[in-house]
Amino acid sequence: MPPLSAKRHGASLFDEFKTLEVRSQSIENNAIREAFPDWLYELANNEIDHWQSLVPYLNQTNHLVVRINQSRSDRQTVMKLLKKDELDVTALRGVPSALLFQKRVNIFQHSVFRDGMVEVQDGSSQSVVPFFDIEPGMRVVDACAGAGGKSLHIADVLGNKGKVVSMDIHQWKLDQLKLRARRSRFSNIEWKLIESSKVIKRMHNSADRLLLDVPCSGLGVLRRNPDTKWKFTPESHEELKKTQAEILRNYSKIIKPGGIMVYATCSLLKSENEDQVRRFLQENPNFELKKQKKIYPIEPGFDGFYMAQMVRNS
Repeated sequence: MPPLSAKRHGASLFDEFKTLEVRSQSIENNAIREAFPDWLYELANNEIDHWQSLVPYLNQTNHLVVRINQSRSDRQTVMKLLKKDELDVTALRGVPSALLFQKRVNIFQHSVFRDGMVEVQDGSSQSVVPFFDIEPGMRVVDACAGAGGKSLHIADVLGNKGKVVSMDIHQWKLDQLKLRARRSRFSNIEWKLIESSKVIKRMHNSADRLLLDVPCSGLGVLRRNPDTKWKFTPESHEELKKTQAEILRNYSKIIKPGGIMVYATCSLLKSENEDQVRRFLQENPNFELKKQKKIYPIEPGFDGFYMAQMVRNS
């Protein structure tokens, strides 16, 4: 496998935080200190490099980050509008479309949000769409779209040219996406409810680009959803991994030969990331891994994230 890339907001900072002194205690005591279930702390310790130095970052306060809808405005204009209202906002390093707020604000009441200039989206999440080389005119399928943050980003990159097909198993999430797309004035998004496997079969060999942002443990976004770790169980994790593998196996047929697929999670666990990709490639030799990237939640504005770019050769 190609090595994980080393970005300033990702792996390269490992050299800084991995040298932090970690108290020599048992796994159980560390789990108690960091407010983690014992089993999950031990799992993460086994699967994530330098976990005991990383975990304190997951207990920090989350920062608000927005993405500039570049079809509607630009970063300099939005920053001026926000600073005019005395909001402390800075450009997020390494992500040209992102702004970081130093204090929590109700951005939903501000004109830049109401007018469709920005969407709330973490810096790591904003890094996914540029990862798979989208060009105007392409047909791009977001097969696990949810409420559509990445679908909106894809539509923005396409410049309202080409087509985004946003799919999900929940109609209410697609309804949210429709409202968001209307506010952002995107007209190149098509919605599809996944009601059965027939929906997927009808889309085989139809996409130039395919995004599989699969359901995951959410271990990389605990700053946003701290209660997730207490709802998670060993049994649910096993079922989750089966679901991830099933999505990869079945949805990958949507991509055309020569097209690019990105598998992504907001988890840091190898069993949900590298292991899933390795198993898929072993079973599907017509796909080739081109690059992968892991972003660690050690800077403000960045959640934990993993993404792998694969090309279908035939």
